[in-house]
Amino acid sequence: MTTGKINVSVENIFPLIKKFLYSDHEIFLRELISNGTDATLKLKHLTSIGEAKVEYGNPIIEVKIDKEGKKLHIIDQGLGMTADEVEKYINQVAFSGAEEFLDKYKDSAKDSGIIGHFGLGFYSAFMVAEKVEIITKSFKDEPAAHWTCDGSPEFTLEPADKTTRGTEIILHIAEDSLEFLEDSKINQLLNKYNKFMPIPIKFGTKTEKIEQKKGEFVESENKEEVFTEVEVDNIINNPNPAWTKLPTELSDEDYKNFYHELYPMQFEEPLFHIHLNVDYPFNLTGILYFPKLGSDLQIQKDKIQLYQNQVYVTDNVEGIVPEFLTMLKGVIDSPDIPLNVSRSGLQADAAVKKISNYITRKVADKLKSLFNENREDFEKKWNDIKIVLEYGMLSEDKFYEKAGSFVLYPTVDGKFYTLEELKENLAATQTDKDGKLVVLYAGNKEAQHSYIEIAKDKGYEVLLLDSPIISHLIQKIEGDNSGMTFVRVDSDHIDNLIKKEETTISKLSEEEQTNLKTVLETIVPKQTYSVQLEAMDSQAAPFIITQPEFMRRMKEMSQSGGGGMFGMGNMPEMYNLVVNTNSDLATTILATGDKSAQESLVKQALDLAKLSQNLLKGEALTAFVKRSFEMIK
Repeated sequence: MTTGKINVSVENIFPLIKKFLYSDHEIFLRELISNGTDATLKLKHLTSIGEAKVEYGNPIIEVKIDKEGKKLHIIDQGLGMTADEVEKYINQVAFSGAEEFLDKYKDSAKDSGIIGHFGLGFYSAFMVAEKVEIITKSFKDEPAAHWTCDGSPEFTLEPADKTTRGTEIILHIAEDSLEFLEDSKINQLLNKYNKFMPIPIKFGTKTEKIEQKKGEFVESENKEEVFTEVEVDNIINNPNPAWTKLPTELSDEDYKNFYHELYPMQFEEPLFHIHLNVDYPFNLTGILYFPKLGSDLQIQKDKIQLYQNQVYVTDNVEGIVPEFLTMLKGVIDSPDIPLNVSRSGLQADAAVKKISNYITRKVADKLKSLFNENREDFEKKWNDIKIVLEYGMLSEDKFYEKAGSFVLYPTVDGKFYTLEELKENLAATQTDKDGKLVVLYAGNKEAQHSYIEIAKDKGYEVLLLDSPIISHLIQKIEGDNSGMTFVRVDSDHIDNLIKKEETTISKLSEEEQTNLKTVLETIVPKQTYSVQLEAMDSQAAPFIITQPEFMRRMKEMSQSGGGGMFGMGNMPEMYNLVVNTNSDLATTILATGDKSAQESLVKQALDLAKLSQNLLKGEALTAFVKRSFEMIK
């Protein structure tokens, strides 16, 4: 037996390891299982090229709890190590790796931005153990070795009587970490970090019913007797998850099943998937799913999971996945993502930038092909995906460039146009006298119903654009399409929204119009309404309330963050009251000499206009209903 001292400049590195990673204790299991997996895959490689003259077989990694002895065992059937290799890899290389890691990061211990702690490897065991043993036998014909260290720089190394190839690590769990001796805790960690590791992982056994062969049982009415219960290994992982296969090997059903394997608590089916597979200029595989989203950017609990060679790293994929796609679900696996890097470093990393651009391009190409292959189906799904796409157009120029060929603009009647189709279809009817194409839209089909109907009576199309970021998006589209403007259908009288050459003559003289305006302005509250007189068709509504497009859009933009003018989100609502001078009501108001009669006419008409805009509420609505009943007694 030899004893020795690990050559280390930080005398008390173990307390440091423990303290530094205190918040992330649990990753020790991921590290040790990753090491076991590496040892197994290396052996597979050596046997396949004939360098290891042993039978590879069907190796597994086993995790065992010895609750009474307060021990946790992690056993692999991989390469194993000779005593010399233990000396080199455990006492020198692994330790210098741990030391380097700490040296580099101890100042940023508070920066939880470090993704993964792969630099720490084996020594993360001391975060939860007061003593660690390694019993290992190499695939080479050499004696087994037994290494022990109690968390001080002293270690012992002696021969062991292990006869089978591989490594067993025994953790003597510390008093403050006894939770790691609970089946439920280990099960939870294995499911979190190791669910898709490439080597089967055994944790205990389970009973399974298997059908007995003919002749092993007596024919019987009781169907149960045909089966017998057997103990089998409880394998907790799926070593060949869908993303490691080629798209040609998978059916739609396979993709759906994998989605539910990833998110067992998700009961809704995904709308569609995108399989990522690239090996140049970087390695990346994965499957992204579009979930049903609707328009409420709800906080997600199921996020995209990032793996490195089938080892779970994080579900915080900011910087790797473009921001607008973080609303998707699924898996990305890349050995090329640097893990021991702070978030800001990650966003500046050139390889990561390339990965982000690739994902954007791949998603855009997939959407385009779905649109081209089955437009009808794409239209059906539009409402569930539009928020992601609209956000993508605003935040990623590369996506915006490609989006023209598949982003849709629905009408209130359920027709769908692309931007180019809009221009073609509306040009003949909705171009104003200055040659500008005016696209009318509604934000709410119910609330703006009367305005929509007026526009449709004129033969105009009205789009239904109701997502929370639409003001920002139409601002961007207008900027890139100079002869085009979007206006909400209730932002003015229809003849003002799309001005044609013909003008309607007013029945009232200029003097009568001035008198009418004076009467109205003494009755209508100035702080909310600006009175405008318009000569319109005599059949049009006598009073119409509109809200100017520019003011409303700026207000919406400042409320939904970014854009808009400073502080406009808090401005009081201002409306225009458009009064039709050719209506019978305008003539009646003028002809009525009695001030109180004039006032009740104007108030009733204003309340009716407010009612059509859904602006009459509370006390005012109660008073209006009461007054209306009085009038029809």
